Amino acid sequence: MSNVTLGQTGITVNKNGFGALPIQRITQEEAVNLIRMAYDGGIRFFDTARFYTDSEVKLGIAFFGMRDKVYIASKTAAENVNTFWEHLNTTLENLKTSYLDIYQFHNLPFVPVKDDGTGLYEAMLEAKQKGMIKHIGITTHSLVRAKEIIASGLYETIQFPFSYLATEKDVEIVKLAKESGMGFIAMKALSGGLINNSAAAYCYLDGYDNVLPIWGVQRQSELLEFLSYVNNPPVMTKELEAVIEKDRKELSGDFCRGCGYCMPCPKGIEINNCARMALMLRRAPSSLQLTKEMQDKMMKIKECIKCNKCKSKCPYGLDTPRLLSENLQDYLEVLSGKSIN
Repeated sequence: MSNVTLGQTGITVNKNGFGALPIQRITQEEAVNLIRMAYDGGIRFFDTARFYTDSEVKLGIAFFGMRDKVYIASKTAAENVNTFWEHLNTTLENLKTSYLDIYQFHNLPFVPVKDDGTGLYEAMLEAKQKGMIKHIGITTHSLVRAKEIIASGLYETIQFPFSYLATEKDVEIVKLAKESGMGFIAMKALSGGLINNSAAAYCYLDGYDNVLPIWGVQRQSELLEFLSYVNNPPVMTKELEAVIEKDRKELSGDFCRGCGYCMPCPKGIEINNCARMALMLRRAPSSLQLTKEMQDKMMKIKECIKCNKCKSKCPYGLDTPRLLSENLQDYLEVLSGKSIN
């Protein structure tokens, strides 16, 4: 079993965190069963957010009466103090608990610090003093803000995208966090579904002893793969190295990670899925991407007005309208029976 300790928090768990974003897409009964299966299989760290609709409620039901047996982290996207307290109280109520192990600022457009005029960091400190939270964390998709967060010395954990598709700049963030004694939680460990070899994903992240990956799962079959790694973690082989190298060649450069921070689109385009369709067609059974429902969603791209709102909000600096156009062109070729490179 591979364990990781999150910085100086004292939280030590095996290197399988449960990312609870996807469970908002399944029924309450399915979600509760999945969460309890994760617990029974040895997973002890569960990450959710106020932003993930009913995800917190489902976790609260699953762990009612056994709160002290797990670590739960949640997030707030509040940009003012009143909303901060509203979110925190709602989160605690949803989770049926009196405290959070980690409370994180959720991908804010700025880094809350002491005396910045927002009062947000002071609110975090107050919540910690009251015992409502045990540790203060923050999430970001921005390299610039990640460095600012680490340099501030104010946060106990950082949650940042990290997978074997990471660049050297991303790896630098992991190293800086370790040097500063900060816990590192890896979101997008499967790069939003583009990585489909869980063993390769696990092995790569297992090479960083300060990184806790959180796997976003919504099916038992997916969960069972990761549960098998709790007691029998895979080891890096030449075959897995080849998988990683192949994926890096195919997926390097500008591609949509599916984070959804570009949404909503004023024309109703489902950007976070449509802007990565060509990649999904190459990596998943095409029948799943060619349904009538998906075709209708892709055709909405024709209504794009090039307002560039999505482009301005992309944490990766992508030219999203261009990606949408290119993905539609590839999609139409597949529909006509052609293959895409």
